Amino acid sequence: MKKVLLILLLIVFLIGAVAAGSYFVNSNKKSIETFETATPFKSSIVRKTVAAGTVIPEDEVEIKPQISGIIEKIFVEEGDKIKTGDLIATIKVVPNEQSLNSARNRIKNSQIVLNNAKVAYDRNKALFDKGIISSQEFERAELSYNQSKQEVTNAQSDLQIIKKGSVGGSSANTNIRATVSGTILEIPVKEGDQVIESNNFNAGTSIATIADLGKMIFEGKVDEAEVGKLRPNSELKVNLGAIEDKEFDAKLTFVAPKGVEESGAVQFKIKADVSLDEGYFIRAGYSANASIELEKKEDILVIDEGLLRFDDKNDDKPYVEVETGEQKFEKRFIEVGISDGKNIEIVSGLKEGDKIKVWNIKAPKKDDEQKDNNATDENDATDDNDIND
Repeated sequence: MKKVLLILLLIVFLIGAVAAGSYFVNSNKKSIETFETATPFKSSIVRKTVAAGTVIPEDEVEIKPQISGIIEKIFVEEGDKIKTGDLIATIKVVPNEQSLNSARNRIKNSQIVLNNAKVAYDRNKALFDKGIISSQEFERAELSYNQSKQEVTNAQSDLQIIKKGSVGGSSANTNIRATVSGTILEIPVKEGDQVIESNNFNAGTSIATIADLGKMIFEGKVDEAEVGKLRPNSELKVNLGAIEDKEFDAKLTFVAPKGVEESGAVQFKIKADVSLDEGYFIRAGYSANASIELEKKEDILVIDEGLLRFDDKNDDKPYVEVETGEQKFEKRFIEVGISDGKNIEIVSGLKEGDKIKVWNIKAPKKDDEQKDNNATDENDATDDNDIND
């Protein structure tokens, strides 16, 4: 009985030893890792930047009154298309009491002077007719009389302008007309609002803003790191936030000579003429992004930028690992050029046909190689079992 129990214990011990050995071998066995390779190839690289901005009319004209008063009537609405000379609004003049009083007093004073000049003129005319005074004295009295009549007329005209804004029923100053043809973008006033005339000391109240929506420009900003690479008359592609899946061609016309600091970065204003499509109606103020070509190289040697590694012990100099034999690689430093975010230019260090290690991508094992590995694993396990026995 004791012998049977001892044999059973020995068998259990042997089974446990075999299982433990097999687990140890399997857990510590290293798989053979192979890497795929990639080769440099010829391609073109275009380096671009994107500028955010808006699409606005090339010219906007503000219509301002020539006389102060109150908006009596507005004849147009925002969005209306008008031509030069079309009536936009009329203004009702509200005279200033002080100016009105001064004009009335001026008429009275000029009338007094006229009456006195009339008496002198009649007296001198009678004397001249009798040959008592010379023609020179009579002409002097006649000139004074005529000047006094003109002064009364001027004073009366000034009073009419103050009261009605015009003379002799004319409404040229009280009628606000378009000075250019285009579309009315904005009418910032309404009927009953008081407006101020445009003069040397005041810009005046804007009655309406007119622009030609057939001539639009893109206005945006680019960073100082890229503004030096912009070229006059460069081609741009403009995408509007309000119109999907449509690009508009544009041509760079202006780069600001002075930058403006925004959030710690210096930005430079740019402008570009946009080529419009008749099938799309572009409103002023649409947000837009412009893709600008900064640099372009054609038929150059490039590689996928993901193949690059950087040596932190050598000033982060770029390198790749080039295959020298079957799954044998050597480290090779290279010189790179421009990049489009996917491919990067190879200036020196590589040539066409070089095989570059593709990092972190394991190639699938061949069937024969897999069988050999499995056979090796089985032999290793058998040897371990023999040792344990």
